[in-house]
Amino acid sequence: MTWQILSVLPVWVASAIAAVIIGLVSPPAEYITWLAITFAAAIIVTFFIQLAIQRKEGFVLRAIASVSGSVIILAAATGILALAG
Repeated sequence: MTWQILSVLPVWVASAIAAVIIGLVSPPAEYITWLAITFAAAIIVTFFIQLAIQRKEGFVLRAIASVSGSVIILAAATGILALAG
């Protein structure tokens, strides 16, 4: 794997882990609230990681990939939790 992918994967993994924890711990009425907070945290973590790398080349593409992956993961989690709850 290249370092670009390695800078994106932690955000995806964190989003997936957070979605599972939300599904297990949160009451169904609060799923959407916590998933929105998770998405906001994913955006902040994305920019933290990408700025910590200190490479200008591909910054926008890495940030887009990171945030887009989080959107897909959290959208799937929203659908699953809506059906389960």
